[in-house]
Amino acid sequence: MSIRVLLVDDQPLVRAALEMVISGTPGVEVAGEAGTGREAVRLAEELHPDVVVMDIRMPGMDGIEATRLITAGPRDTRVVVLTTFDDDDYVYAALRAGASGFLVKDMALDDILTAIRVVAAGDALIAPSVTRRLIAEFAGRPETAPSAPAPASRRISGITGREREILTLIGRGLSNTEIAAESVISVATVKTYVTRLLAKLDARDRVQLVILAYETGLVTLPR
Repeated sequence: MSIRVLLVDDQPLVRAALEMVISGTPGVEVAGEAGTGREAVRLAEELHPDVVVMDIRMPGMDGIEATRLITAGPRDTRVVVLTTFDDDDYVYAALRAGASGFLVKDMALDDILTAIRVVAAGDALIAPSVTRRLIAEFAGRPETAPSAPAPASRRISGITGREREILTLIGRGLSNTEIAAESVISVATVKTYVTRLLAKLDARDRVQLVILAYETGLVTLPR
């Protein structure tokens, strides 16, 4: 079954470039296109895409609000935000809104296709070095995070010491293979810990675990 993608960007040339690549790729298809956040929300409800590639800066409703509305819906539609490096102030807010990661507009188109497949499979985009750096920078800005009904520290009070160690390594941006090597356990065991942490912490995906690791102080920004 093909991965259905909704392309959202107010620049028609960006959408055209993405559509050209996706249309020629087996297993991935363009379900629709939108030029505004409001249109994206409407089409997501109508077309039920698997993945929405979402621009951040758009007239009217921006990509952050559109992401919040789409991910709050009843369907498991995944969102990756599309940004330029100059838009990084928006990235943390987008992740908090429910995005599963983000793409940089100057990425190779093949890398964007890979990212779409990764997100469609239920994972999140935190591996590239640029992503690690941006999450680290903006997850450390408490003023950008909305107030929560329960402090982040209370959320991790029920996890074990070993789970706390794994969460710390996830927060540092390590892959499952890297965590396995550092913790001297198998990759399969790491995956079990990640699944357990997602369930215990009621986290949507790995990106939310990274954010939580920063919010609780398990990982701190370098001085």
